[in-house]
Amino acid sequence: MKPTRRQFIQTSAAAFAAASPLAFPSLVRADSAKELRLGLITPAGHSWNRAALQFGEALKKETNGRLTVTVFHSGQLGNEAAMMQQLQSGALDMGWIQAAELGSRVSSVAAINAPYLVRSTPAVAKLVKTPQALKLLEVLPRETGTIGLGWGITGMRAVFATKDVTVPTDLKGMKLRINPTPVYRDFYQMLGAAPTPIPTPQVFDAMSNGQVDGLEADIEFSWNQRFDKVAKSLLQMNALFMPFAPLVSGRIWQGLDAKDKELIRRLVAQSLDAQINDIVTTEASLIEKFKATSIAFHTATAFNPDSLIAEFDKLWLPKAPQIAELRKAGASL
Repeated sequence: MKPTRRQFIQTSAAAFAAASPLAFPSLVRADSAKELRLGLITPAGHSWNRAALQFGEALKKETNGRLTVTVFHSGQLGNEAAMMQQLQSGALDMGWIQAAELGSRVSSVAAINAPYLVRSTPAVAKLVKTPQALKLLEVLPRETGTIGLGWGITGMRAVFATKDVTVPTDLKGMKLRINPTPVYRDFYQMLGAAPTPIPTPQVFDAMSNGQVDGLEADIEFSWNQRFDKVAKSLLQMNALFMPFAPLVSGRIWQGLDAKDKELIRRLVAQSLDAQINDIVTTEASLIEKFKATSIAFHTATAFNPDSLIAEFDKLWLPKAPQIAELRKAGASL
């Protein structure tokens, strides 16, 4: 019988634990110098990338150069699926990976992508630090062979459209470029849209030539890409956000001593705090920049999503019951 992916990961981890460290030259003694290679898909200048660089600088300073970090941005090491494979094999030390990629592998982790957990970016900043959100990461060593060190965020996602859209139900019949995570696909299909996955570098042209009628993305990324240049309207959905988790390869993690593990956890937490604060404080100014353009700016604050939430939860709660816990946590924020 062909082994499952989980069995393969567990068998590999057991074999690794039993092997001599000399069999893995990337694992060095705790008192030896080591370069940690960190991959992520966001471009230079993005808040995720800035936080990764900040983490690397702090780690180098705290260890007097014994541990350093080289950040490979913009998908230089491949897409997130490729980086996950590298993390599992130990070929990559760290990766800052979207919840969408993790949720496509582990249904329970997809709970963090469910719609209407919270309705604002400041609430997102609080939700990802709750015990309910952090608990989602506990399955990663077993399911993916990686260690999750917390959550970073994007702001709430918006829809850019080639026609005027003022409420979520206006998306019916639209070809909408989305992140291809199953949670997003199901949500937008419930609104009557036709989810159309397109690689990020092709999105601007796809909007320009009519291949899609709209796209959904967070405010920071959208301003950097200037999607207002190819859209007639912007609708703040107040529904979805896309966090990311800093991951360490389980193989690499086992080769670190307890003090280095604690140091890495602490410094990653500091960089995540800064990244989250960055998003919360800068998003308002970016929204004002969008309002100053020719794009028609709308927000869905008056939209009642209760029936949509009920329909979504009927489909997803059996697969990711953690959604209920996250909703309770979000309601108190």
